[in-house]
Amino acid sequence: MQTILGANGQIGEELARELKRNYTSDIRIVSRNAAKVNDTDTVFSADLSDREQAIEAVKGSKIAYFTLGMPMNTELWEKQFEIILRNVIDACKINGTKLVFFDNTYMYPQDGRILTEQTPFKPVGRKGKVRQNMADMILKEMKAGALNAVICRAPEFYGPGKTQSITNTLIFNNISARKKLKVPLKDDTKRSLIWTPDASRATALIGNTPDAYGQTWHLPVDEHKLTYRQFIEQASQVYGQELKYSVIPKFIFKIGAFLNKQAKELQELLPRYGYDNIFDDSKFRKRFPDFKVTSYKQGIEQIKEEQQRKK
Repeated sequence: MQTILGANGQIGEELARELKRNYTSDIRIVSRNAAKVNDTDTVFSADLSDREQAIEAVKGSKIAYFTLGMPMNTELWEKQFEIILRNVIDACKINGTKLVFFDNTYMYPQDGRILTEQTPFKPVGRKGKVRQNMADMILKEMKAGALNAVICRAPEFYGPGKTQSITNTLIFNNISARKKLKVPLKDDTKRSLIWTPDASRATALIGNTPDAYGQTWHLPVDEHKLTYRQFIEQASQVYGQELKYSVIPKFIFKIGAFLNKQAKELQELLPRYGYDNIFDDSKFRKRFPDFKVTSYKQGIEQIKEEQQRKK
């Protein structure tokens, strides 16, 4: 059996579909209010901040995928995230279960350097520090040989369905609402964005590749590193219209932080939009050369089709 811990979000749902398509029909879905993704799934509602519930949630699993997400709330992250991961690590060790940890890039420095699996952690804010602590917990266990685990790390998302990201919010949600698009800080810095179904497919592949364990893997992105200006130009071609946008300067975000809690929570992520933010996935591409990465054009086309179906 393979178990997904935190399967209500886009990554968890796509992961469940990919596991069913290519690996196993014996899938357990775990969350506070667990619901099936595939007809053959079993469900287990659990609060993973409770150690005993975490142990029961993982029990009988060959592989557990940690895809749990939390709202953008710094206090909540600091209060619960590390406790939940500690419980999951303990549960995997007790049950002899492999752990696949789905990670983000919040712990990386937010400057112009190319990000590789060897890039040292240098978080800018409190949420980044939480993510560093979580990654360090996994790395420590792997180094000690106490846990058979692997880290799958993804940059900023864009994608269909429930995908939540700055790009989806400021670009695709505004396209859907027929509003002017917005770009944070600069439109001429290059970005690496990952298509969320690709992130889930790659995570499933790594999780089911025994020799991938004991390592950190950057998940695959489109090899073309576009600026937001180029990304919107490509979207304009796909949508068949010129999509207008404005660049939001830093001081506007600062003003917004006084008025809006979500804007305040985004402050620590803003520096990365002032520089090229390039995510090196060459390790993955070399190990899994047959993996088909969704191009930006293909991804944008799928988002457009989904928006049209919802009209």
